[in-house]
Formats: sequence, C-alpha cells, structure tokens
Amino acid sequence: MAGLETTGSNPDVGLLYDINGLTATAPDWVDRVVTVAGEYGLILALVLLTVWTWWRVRRTDCREEAAGAVAAVVWAPLAAGVALLVNIPIRGFVGRPSPAEQHRGIEELVAVRGDFSFVSDHATLAMALAVGLFIAHRRAGLAGIALAVLLGFSRVYLGVHYPTDVIGGLALGTAVALLLSPLASALLTPLTKLIARSAKVGRLVWSPKGTRDEAGSVEEEQEQGRDRQEDGVRQESGAVGVSRRRDRDLAA
Repeated sequence: MAGLETTGSNPDVGLLYDINGLTATAPDWVDRVVTVAGEYGLILALVLLTVWTWWRVRRTDCREEAAGAVAAVVWAPLAAGVALLVNIPIRGFVGRPSPAEQHRGIEELVAVRGDFSFVSDHATLAMALAVGLFIAHRRAGLAGIALAVLLGFSRVYLGVHYPTDVIGGLALGTAVALLLSPLASALLTPLTKLIARSAKVGRLVWSPKGTRDEAGSVEEEQEQGRDRQEDGVRQESGAVGVSRRRDRDLAA
C-alpha cells in the first residue's frame, strides 16, 4: 500500500520537523536521556508500575475484590502482547516507511530496523499496559497513561516515528485493552479467585491489610490464655495442699 501522506505540506510532517528539530539545539545529555527513555527507560518504568499495582491491589480486606483487581493487573501485560500482535498486519497493510526514508533533515537518534513506521509498537505496548492498569487501579493507570504519552513524544523526538504513528499506537493500545477487558476478566477472575483460596500461593492474589496484626493478636491471646490456665492450675494445687495440711492437723 502507498501508505500515509508524507509531503511537507502535511501538518503531521510539519509537527515531525518541529519536534525532531529540537535535537538541533538540545544539549547532548538531553539527547542521551531521551534516547534511553524512549528505547527502554519508560517501558521499564511501566513494568515497575505494574508490579507496584499488583502489590497494592492485593492488600485489601475483601478477597473477591482483590481477585478481580489482580485479574485486571494480569490482563495489562497480556493486553500489551495482544495489541502488538494486532499491529503486525496493520503495519504491513499501511506500509509507511520511516520518516528519515521520506524526508531530508530528520535526525535519527536511534537505528531503525527497516520495518514500517505506522503504527508505533512502543506507543501501542505502552498504552495497552497503561489502560490495563487503569482498569485495576485508577491512580496507577493515570500515571501509566502519562508515561505512555511521554514515550510517544520521545519516539517522534528520536526521529523514528511520525506523530500520527504515535497517535495510532495510543489508540490501538487503548482499544485492545478496553474492548477485550470483559472477556479477559471473565477468563482470568475465576483463576485468581481459585489462587486466592490456596493456602500456599494465596498471597499472590490476596493479602489482607490486617493479616499480621490479627495473627499477632491471636498469638498474644493464646499466650495469655495459657498463662491464665497455668495460674489456675497452680492456685488449685495450692488450695489442695492447704486442705490436706488442715486435714492432717485435725487428725492429729
């Protein structure tokens, strides 16, 4: 397919030049930071955010609620994988070359593998993961969406994608994560509920906030009960001893 329009009169191309043109005046350390962030750093941040979200949502007093939330967290990386698979035929169908292949003066800060530009894999993966997290935990999801948008901007800055490549990736990731979420929940929630009831691995899904405190209170109550029982036995033994001495004195 011919692909999307790549002429200089296209606002998409003009915005590409504006954003990528920032590299001409930016210090070298800024380019290095954006390169690391755009290639690996922001994706790693999203992965760490996913782990934190899993740790957070399982800390609730309701096992059913925890199982549903953990199922949503599990769906987040699965949604990212599904979105990338969906993007494979889209890239081949559109067949849009990378910006540097179409325009002069584009500064590519990272090497392009030679594949097509539309839709951005990075933006697709990041947004699918972020929206999946939003379903499980609103604040974590909003932070993830902000990271995904920042990642998309960095891909344009690096000269490897047009702005519409990024917008398409953000839209694709959002669509996959939201549209398939009900099906994923129906399949994953029974599994997380089953795991939550397990004595060995249940804490992977459900870890009540007061578990440790309640356990400590139970142990303390049991210890106090044993102490009271021992005191009662000693008192009873003492009373029996006194009674026997009195009987001996009376017999004498």
